Amino acid sequence: MNHPNRLRTAIHNDGTTPLIGIFDMFSASVAAQHYDGMFVSGFGFAASHYGLPDIGFIAWPDIVAFVQRLRLAFPQQHLLVDIDDGYVDPETACHVVQQLEHGGASGIILEDQQRPRRCGHVDGKQVLPLDAYLEKLDMVLKARRDLVVVARTDATEEEEILRRAKALAATDADVILVDGVRSIDWIHKVRRVIGDKPLLFNQIAGGKSPRLSLTELQELGVDVAIYSTPCLFAAQSAIDSALSDLKAADGRLPEHTPASVGVAECLTLLEGNISRHHDRVPADA
Repeated sequence: MNHPNRLRTAIHNDGTTPLIGIFDMFSASVAAQHYDGMFVSGFGFAASHYGLPDIGFIAWPDIVAFVQRLRLAFPQQHLLVDIDDGYVDPETACHVVQQLEHGGASGIILEDQQRPRRCGHVDGKQVLPLDAYLEKLDMVLKARRDLVVVARTDATEEEEILRRAKALAATDADVILVDGVRSIDWIHKVRRVIGDKPLLFNQIAGGKSPRLSLTELQELGVDVAIYSTPCLFAAQSAIDSALSDLKAADGRLPEHTPASVGVAECLTLLEGNISRHHDRVPADA
């Protein structure tokens, strides 16, 4: 199964393709019940795997191993992977890209930030000189075989955003992302300078970008929407609420009802990830 080409086809189809940010195998198991595509969020992975903020702690072997586990459990999901700045060095970026493609990733996002890096929706971001980023991006594009490559800029000044978006659109990158875009007007501006190159929009609760529906994004000419942290933030809220209730009830578990999750419901979800339960698909699908 050619996972990159399946994602590429979805991107070029009508409508906006949603990819849901997941942070571990369990959140992926739930997300797969609702959507056909996943986004391996750096924010979520840093939080779940290290318990740390998304400021550059991720080690590339950890991401590669995670994607391999995801692909085995979810053979038909789109898997778009955040690789930050390619883990600093261009040679490392190329190696990681080839490892991820071999492991079943559908695509990657490569940003132009320089260290110390930040989440795309917080202040304090710094970007590489454009020539340095374009050199790294070109090496990655030559290293991939079919992998979808999203070129991302974290520029914040208006003139620089448009200069970089135009330059990225002139490369062989498959998709362009301007992260932290602040308004619908700016989506229009970016769309105009990148021409017919596919455009990706990133939404994160409490972030800098407007909250937009898939219908609205389609009308704005957005081809892909990633939702970085809905699973992570929902988990934080739900766990905190459940444990507060448990403490208030003097440690007595709530009654199990048909609307709640217990042992049987959880096992049913997880058993679906066992490889032998997957439908067989043609090798060239």
